[in-house]
Parts: sequence; C-alpha cells; structure tokens
Amino acid sequence: MRVFLGVMAFWPGLALGQEPILLPSGAQAALVEVIANSPGSNGPALRYRFVAPDLGAAEAVSADSDWLCQTYALPRLPVTGPVPGEIIISLADRDVPLGESDPEARQFFNAYSIEAGNCLWEPF
Repeated sequence: MRVFLGVMAFWPGLALGQEPILLPSGAQAALVEVIANSPGSNGPALRYRFVAPDLGAAEAVSADSDWLCQTYALPRLPVTGPVPGEIIISLADRDVPLGESDPEARQFFNAYSIEAGNCLWEPF
C-alpha cells in the first residue's frame, strides 16, 4: 500500500498545509510520502521519505534520521492491524522518485527495528 502526499510547487516535498520539520542539525525537512508494507529485512517495513534541501554532513544526517524515526515516525505507527517490523527513513536533498537514481542527488537511507518503544538503528 502506498500513501502519497500532494506536493507544493514552491518547495518540492512539502505537502499542502504541512509545516517544515526542523531537524536537530538545523536543516528543515518535508515529508514526501509514506509507503506501508515495503519489504524490509525484518518483515514489512514502513518507509518515510523526506526531502531536506540543505542536508549537512553524513554524521548530522544520521542524527537527523535517528531523531525522525524516534520523534516523527514511531509516534505515527498504526494502532490497529499489523505493526511493521522496521521503519526506514530516507533523507534526500531533492525529491527523487522511489526506485530511480539521480547522480546529482544526495540521498541517505537508514533502517530501524522497533524495540520497547524505541527505534534501534540496523545496518543494511
């Protein structure tokens, strides 16, 4: 199942009526889409795709991704039905359609298992 949020013309990835998300690094991100039942290494995954035009260094992006999982994705897990075994957070400096490549884009992907109400980073 794929859930798509509309995109505003002035900032790719910002859904209508959605405020940018201020990340711990100081960058701003916008949710592009949420994809349910995406294949993950721990069973079905819930994938959150974000655009942050001013991505920082890899270490900052990693911390931002951890924060997005814990404070944004985790509280939005479904309360009914199957709970995903994994949350995948992707951050990119531009909206690249899922499954496509853009050699100019900076993209980061992090997977997290869910244990005791926390996101635990999992290596791919």
